[in-house]
Amino acid sequence: MLASSPRGPVVKTPTRRASAYRSAQVDLEIVRRFGTRMIRIDAAQLRSLVHSVFRKVGCREHEAERIAHYLVEANLVGHDSHGVIRVPQYVDWAERDRVRLNQELSVVMRTDALAVVDGNFGFGQVIGEQAVDLGVDMARRHGVAAVALRNSGHLGRIGDWPIRAAREGLASVHFVNTSGLGVLVAPTGGIDRRLSANPIAAGMPVPGRSPLILDISTSAIAEGKLKVARNRGEHVPENCIVDSEGRPTTDPHAFYATPPGALLPFGGHKGYGLSVMTEMFAGALTGNGCTDPEHATRLLNGMFSIYVDPARLPPEPDWKQDVERFIRFVKSSRRIPECAEILMPGDVEERTRERRLDDGIELDDLTWKSIVDTAEHLGLALPSIGA
Repeated sequence: MLASSPRGPVVKTPTRRASAYRSAQVDLEIVRRFGTRMIRIDAAQLRSLVHSVFRKVGCREHEAERIAHYLVEANLVGHDSHGVIRVPQYVDWAERDRVRLNQELSVVMRTDALAVVDGNFGFGQVIGEQAVDLGVDMARRHGVAAVALRNSGHLGRIGDWPIRAAREGLASVHFVNTSGLGVLVAPTGGIDRRLSANPIAAGMPVPGRSPLILDISTSAIAEGKLKVARNRGEHVPENCIVDSEGRPTTDPHAFYATPPGALLPFGGHKGYGLSVMTEMFAGALTGNGCTDPEHATRLLNGMFSIYVDPARLPPEPDWKQDVERFIRFVKSSRRIPECAEILMPGDVEERTRERRLDDGIELDDLTWKSIVDTAEHLGLALPSIGA
């Protein structure tokens, strides 16, 4: 699918990168005025494309494969905000040493059930996986474990981590913050950005069905979803963002304006409170640091994860039977006319994944063009939009 560019290798220079960004801004105006087109691409082809991009950047085979896997997986389950739209940004970070290639997790401190680990500024798709695998191993040995991860590159879709633990039969909860870059959210009653999106994810294995997976941002909307809406020429729901003067707006461009707007916490003071506590666990306790934009040069994620092995709990009462009974009870509720079925957390993603595996992944043409521009910048030739 990929071939060397007939123009030969493209020299990686800041000038080339800046011109690509200027081109994207021109396209953005076209999207705002005339709407956008969508293209459809097979998941396996998209995964191969992304893999080739990160191999060209300098990632070793395993790292490139993991990055491609998790980015495309995010698109498959419908979380396009954390999918391949991130490719140009990740490449830019790698070229500017804001994320370091081919890093491994380092153990700072470890007891039987507690570990503090350092991601060494590596790609979160690799570092996060290693941190989860460590937590799973510790919980299997001791019944419960906590892993405090600091200095990881962007961890991507946080829901991937409780899914990985649940596949091993473990329940888990994960708190994630961003130290330095990535300050996006205004506190309740405030106008200025003071918090990151601070996602929380949790998972519970369920016999005979897919696990229950909660994956939420403590902001009213994930910042990546603003990018998707901006690229598609769409508005966002009400009560998600404010402009630079604190006025509510549905225009994603207001968030990226100069001076910038801000995201709002979900549920007002409730989401704000959860966001603050996420800072405590993922920022303060991990050593990643609570949100502080002073002297920030990298987007660093901290993640505090707790793992429980249900198999180590007393056999009575049977937790499996109780979970199955509870799910049946919840789904038996009477439904409003607009609701065809009551779903459990994670069901929407599972069904979206099945559909997109069959039908392909839809990308707006601006996102596709940004990936094509990035690949050509690295010396890879890709088909152009509409070709």
